[in-house]
Amino acid sequence: MFKKSKVCTAALMALSGGAILATAMPVFAQDQQQEGQALERVEVTGSRIKRAEAEGALPVTVIKREELDASGATTVAEFMRSSTFSSAGNIRPQSGSSAQSFAGIDLRGLGSARTLVLLDGRRLPKAPNVGDSVDLNTVPMVAVERIEILTDGASAVYGSDAIGGVVNIITRKDFDGVHAAVGYTDPSNAGGEKREASVVVGVQGEKGSLIMGVGSTKRGMVFTSQRPWGQTQGVSTYGNNYRNASGAFVSLGNLRGDPTIGCTDPNFWMTATGSCSYDFNKVAADEAEVENKAVFARGRYKINNDWESYLSASVSQADSFGRYAPTPAQLTVAANTPNNPTSAPIVVRHRTAAAGNRDTTTDTTLFNTQFGVQGKLTQSIELDVGGSYTDSKYKELGRNYIVRPILEQYVNAGLYDLYNPSANPSDVLSAIKATIGRDGSFKQKDVYAIATVYDLFKLPGGGASLLASIENRTENFADIYDSLSEAGVIEGSAGNSATGKREVNSASFELVMPLLKNVEASLAGRYEKYSDYGSDFAPKASIRWQPTKTLTLRASAGEGFRAPSLPQLNQKESFSAESVFDPRTCIAFGGPTTGPAADNCNIGRLVQVDTFTGANSSLKSEQSKQFALGLVWDPVEWAGVKIDYANIKIDDKITLIDAQTLIDRTNGDDPRPIPPGLFVTRDANGAISRVQQGYANEGTLKAQYLDLSLQSRWKLANFGRFEHELRWSHVLKYDDNGEDVNGTLGLPKDRAQFNTGWKLGAFNANWNINYIAKNGKVDGRIAGGYTTHDIQVGYTTPWKGKVILGMLNAFDKQPQLVAYDGRNFNFYLYDSYGRQSYVRYEQNF
Repeated sequence: MFKKSKVCTAALMALSGGAILATAMPVFAQDQQQEGQALERVEVTGSRIKRAEAEGALPVTVIKREELDASGATTVAEFMRSSTFSSAGNIRPQSGSSAQSFAGIDLRGLGSARTLVLLDGRRLPKAPNVGDSVDLNTVPMVAVERIEILTDGASAVYGSDAIGGVVNIITRKDFDGVHAAVGYTDPSNAGGEKREASVVVGVQGEKGSLIMGVGSTKRGMVFTSQRPWGQTQGVSTYGNNYRNASGAFVSLGNLRGDPTIGCTDPNFWMTATGSCSYDFNKVAADEAEVENKAVFARGRYKINNDWESYLSASVSQADSFGRYAPTPAQLTVAANTPNNPTSAPIVVRHRTAAAGNRDTTTDTTLFNTQFGVQGKLTQSIELDVGGSYTDSKYKELGRNYIVRPILEQYVNAGLYDLYNPSANPSDVLSAIKATIGRDGSFKQKDVYAIATVYDLFKLPGGGASLLASIENRTENFADIYDSLSEAGVIEGSAGNSATGKREVNSASFELVMPLLKNVEASLAGRYEKYSDYGSDFAPKASIRWQPTKTLTLRASAGEGFRAPSLPQLNQKESFSAESVFDPRTCIAFGGPTTGPAADNCNIGRLVQVDTFTGANSSLKSEQSKQFALGLVWDPVEWAGVKIDYANIKIDDKITLIDAQTLIDRTNGDDPRPIPPGLFVTRDANGAISRVQQGYANEGTLKAQYLDLSLQSRWKLANFGRFEHELRWSHVLKYDDNGEDVNGTLGLPKDRAQFNTGWKLGAFNANWNINYIAKNGKVDGRIAGGYTTHDIQVGYTTPWKGKVILGMLNAFDKQPQLVAYDGRNFNFYLYDSYGRQSYVRYEQNF
């Protein structure tokens, strides 16, 4: 069988009451037991009962530090993007986004808000700039010992958000010495270069241990012009155009007899249809520059033979810089003014390029500390009492945004010349610009007490174990926009402030019952009471049967929930001009009812309507039901297989009911009712005057998954030791409100990895193959299967150093240009770096 240290084996094979553990590798505790060694109890994700049994009742994949290093990833977010469990990919930093620096984790394609992220078993705070998900950029890679991924619902153990699964990031504990590393990554495509540096120091003693570290990573900005799709001219009606009598936008210069007037400044150009466009590809960036810095410390002190105290603290910072093209503005220009020689008002779409690019810098800082004492009250009762405090702060500064009323005033007064934008005086340009800001925080305080009773009562298979816990958590959230943005007068930006506070009191239990020597049943449940919306209870039952030493079968069933986020319950009302299809409004605005779709009100012409988004204080939690089946089998000593099936149903989804959906319902195109508090109002002529969109509990999502893991280890005479693992995640079903969207754009049915490792003396090598299945098409272009290869070689020097050379995407696979979510390709699943060659040097002292 595969040999490991006793602590590692226990960690990989611990069984729980809430009941978990599956391992990334099938191994057996019997080897050590036969050798007369006592296994240490270790807590593993999915349960807080410490066990030392073989295999568990729920699937957990353990990513050890060696795999993190072999991946070539420099951040936790970067590594998790390659996980096969990230079915639909993960959000990552994007220039020009309201969540520019954010990097999330989305298990099963169910959304990052339905994936619970823990640090050493305690939940991390939500990122202030999104309000409902954890930013992985605030978790320092240098501090990570391993990552445990639970791919089943776990609300019965951890509470809200764990519908899609749990990612538990375990920090380093047992390290003695000094480890330093530096590295550099150079992509084959320009932009996106990476730098990394870290130092870890650990001290072990009879009375305790202390480990400290500092790390820094930085990835450069990727400009659109550095990519092939950025070589074509960007097309936008927001160049310098006005709407003519037929409703089309044509060059403003036509009003002065020459369409090129006002369209000769840098990056402006005339289209074949006679409009003045702006080439935003020349100046905008696809990806933001991101720099992560962190320092951490973790210590344990042995009070006596039965008790010890623990304390951990970390401060991490993620800074980003993004660039978006100059602000586009839609203006109403009065008749008979210097910029409008006609006798009727006109609508102008103008790019304020002379005012400069929209540049945004962000600064996210997370302070996290956890402390407590744990030990034995008696030989059979253990107690863990402690608390944690986290404070996530977010600051954003945006330059060169436009104050629409001032610009409109200056245009109508002739102070701003639309026909010669670059010649406008600097004081005029300064007058129409604003520096906007955003200041957010998410503070979380948590106190807990956990008692575990072993050998509570006897059963044929042994003594039962019971865990009982109580917890109190407070959350304080604020996302404050500047006053001009709140007033809705800033062009080129959207959003409004939100603040909120809640208190959560919870109680939970886990009961593990060894019914027979080879059969264990588990029950778990958690009750949570929220001060702002109500309460929930999530139960779970599981069973594990080991008919032979080489085969384990498992099953579980339970319920889960996700509480509405603080922004959804408390955000201020915000305004946006949404583009929608509504024939009645289009006709009322004077639009045509004949001609091609783009110009025909009855077919496809879009109109902009005033849309307001606000909080919904009546939201309740989402509810889920799930069950899972699995087996772990070692058919031979050198190979093992793990297969797991999961079935998830989510009711009362918290869903944004957007403007188009509401309009369709009022027009009878969608038979579903309009939720309370949301509406569409129209003027007497039928034109929409206001749309009130927002969140509501509506809809059902049903999903089924199949996961496979195959592993083997073998030695070939004098040619070294080989390790292989195939991980394959298959989506069997993804039904959203009765619509089967499995395999459609952005939702591939399959993700797989095949990892091979080799070691011989001082040399080692790794070869990882990553596969993403096809997922739909746009305009006839299919997002087909996508395969990349990552290669790494290493040499350990006689002086305890190590030289590592590697290539991510070694064969320079480029992303498929199938537009998705406003980008040239799916940013969540793919990247545009091309081949990433890297070098890293590590030194131990």
